[in-house]
Amino acid sequence: MRLLLHACCAPCLTAPYKHLSEKFDITVFWYNPNIQPYREYLRRLRAMREYTAKEGIDVICDLSYPLEEWLYKTSILSRKSNVLRCRYCYADRLYKTAKKAKELNFDLFSTTLLLAPYQKHEIVKEIGMNIAQKTGVNFYYEDMRKWFDEAEDMARKAGIYRQGYCGCIYSEADRYWRDKP
Repeated sequence: MRLLLHACCAPCLTAPYKHLSEKFDITVFWYNPNIQPYREYLRRLRAMREYTAKEGIDVICDLSYPLEEWLYKTSILSRKSNVLRCRYCYADRLYKTAKKAKELNFDLFSTTLLLAPYQKHEIVKEIGMNIAQKTGVNFYYEDMRKWFDEAEDMARKAGIYRQGYCGCIYSEADRYWRDKP
C-alpha cells in the first residue's frame, strides 16, 4: 500500500519512516507554512532535503507559504484559545496532504505530527479521520509517540538540525518568551 506521509521536520521523520516503511511504500510530503520566521522554514526545509536525499527517501515538497493568510487566521483563533490555533494548523497541513494523496492515487495519508508527545495527539487523529471522510483517502493512524526517543537519538546521530519549538511564532513565544523572567 502506498502512504503519503506528511513530515513536519526531518528529526520527526526518522523513526516513523524506519518503522512505517516496513509496512508501506512511503513518499514523504513537505507542507509547513506554519514554520516561522521564514529563515527557520528554510533551515528546516534544507534539513529535510538533505536527510531524505542521503537516505534515498522520495519526497514531494509543496513550497507554498501563505504567510499572511496563516497569520491572519491563527491570530484570530489565538485570541480564543491555543487549541483552536493548533486545530487550524493541523487541519491545514493534513487537508493539503490528503488532497495530494488523492491527486496522486495514494491509498493512505498520515503525519509525523503523531510522533511528538507535546502535540495535541487526539486532535491530530480526529482531524485526520474527518479529512479522510471528506476526501475519500484513508487516514493511517498509529500512535508514534513510542518512537519519540528513538527519533531523537537517530536525529542526533545523523547530525540533523533539531529545532527548539514546534514551528509557529506562537510556539516559539511559548517556549522562549512567555512567562520568562
